[in-house]
Amino acid sequence: MKGHRVASLGIHIVDVLGRHVDSIPEGQGLTLLDEIRVTVAGTAAGTAVDLAKLGMEVVAFGAIGEDELGEFLLATMQRYGIDTSGLVRKSEVQTSSTMLPIRPNGERPALHVPGANAYYNIDDVDFDLLGSCSFLHVGGTPLMPAIDGEPLSRVFRFARDKGIISTYDLLALPHPQLESSIEKCLPYVDYFMPGLEEVAMISGEKEEQEIFSYCFDRGATHLVLKDGERGSIYTSSEKRHETPVRVPSYRVPVVDSTGCGDSYCAGFITGLSMGWEIPKAMRLGSACGALVIQGLGSDAGILDRDHTIEFMNERETY
Repeated sequence: MKGHRVASLGIHIVDVLGRHVDSIPEGQGLTLLDEIRVTVAGTAAGTAVDLAKLGMEVVAFGAIGEDELGEFLLATMQRYGIDTSGLVRKSEVQTSSTMLPIRPNGERPALHVPGANAYYNIDDVDFDLLGSCSFLHVGGTPLMPAIDGEPLSRVFRFARDKGIISTYDLLALPHPQLESSIEKCLPYVDYFMPGLEEVAMISGEKEEQEIFSYCFDRGATHLVLKDGERGSIYTSSEKRHETPVRVPSYRVPVVDSTGCGDSYCAGFITGLSMGWEIPKAMRLGSACGALVIQGLGSDAGILDRDHTIEFMNERETY
């Protein structure tokens, strides 16, 4: 019985965050901060933690190093009840990590070590374990060069053959193979869930309808595009000529935007698992993002499913 088990496959990162940072001191100067935190993050691991907080059964798939950062990541995910048996350990590289000096407006420049994420490959995927899940969330392109593109498309094809609902998020960092990597996967993905600005960067298009068409022309079926404080947008290949569905974001104070997109995906998947219609699942995604943005780190804000649904139903949107 698969139930509502979610496989979260992709990048696993340990974040070190500090707030608020107006500037980096010169030389060996000192700046005093209000808060420093160490968290489990990344478009797979961050989503996994939020899914677990929302009451979902989660299995993590990815790569970490045989180091103290890896031990921290494992212990933290296990404390949330996440099955980490799908994680592999790479002895030759460190666990991926990012230093994030958070600006007063919530922006988050990043200093990043790709680490073990870059070495995760198709041979590391436990397909028997993946087959026990009812949802597959993939997050990480293009920071996983050993599996991006054709190998990752095999993972999505496996999910489709097994009736596993798939979602696909990414980090749209400029990369010469980014477009071709995504194109190989899109025909097999149920819900493509990057940011609107990310797809605009990849496609080179500026108008929304052209951005949608770019994805549909490459095989996308459903688009759920995150659009910052403007909320999120849904459209599908069947309704590509109709007005898209727009769900607003929530009015909340901004502390740190780290992990808001990851939490949105977690909320959306949780909504789908409850049989909700897509717009309502999008609202739960927006509520998750609004909770996370009020604290420091990608694991901030979300307490549990009931609290998040209550927030979704009661708080004011834009």
